[in-house]
Amino acid sequence: MPYSSLESIVEQNKEANYLALRRTQGAICTDRQEWYPWVEFILRSLQRQKQRLERKMDRERFLLGDLPELSVSILELARERGRVTVMDAAKATGASRNTVKDHLRALTDEGHLSLHGAGRRTWYGLRWPQWRGPKYRTRTYRTRR
Repeated sequence: MPYSSLESIVEQNKEANYLALRRTQGAICTDRQEWYPWVEFILRSLQRQKQRLERKMDRERFLLGDLPELSVSILELARERGRVTVMDAAKATGASRNTVKDHLRALTDEGHLSLHGAGRRTWYGLRWPQWRGPKYRTRTYRTRR
């Protein structure tokens, strides 16, 4: 499930948030309390968050396409852990090592995963940045010396 932060939406619209809070606070000590500006701001923020999450889910559905359930499980495992081995995937999914190897090979061929190492030390990592979770979003670039 993609992540969407309400806090980031409020931060992007902080001037409107402060204005709505001021209008609400100005009337809070009177006989005629006015909650409408603040409630409207929060509801509009929730609506923006919902739209943002829908776009993220549509993008993820497009990326996953018609992948088998086991392949999707392997990709989710790689996203959670940052890397996955044949043994990790076999234990987590309950599938045989050979079946997992076939799915990993297909995911690598389709560009979802990248292969690292050889033999028993082989592991697979996510190839596309959009697959990576929040803690894997940074990129490193090589610089010439």
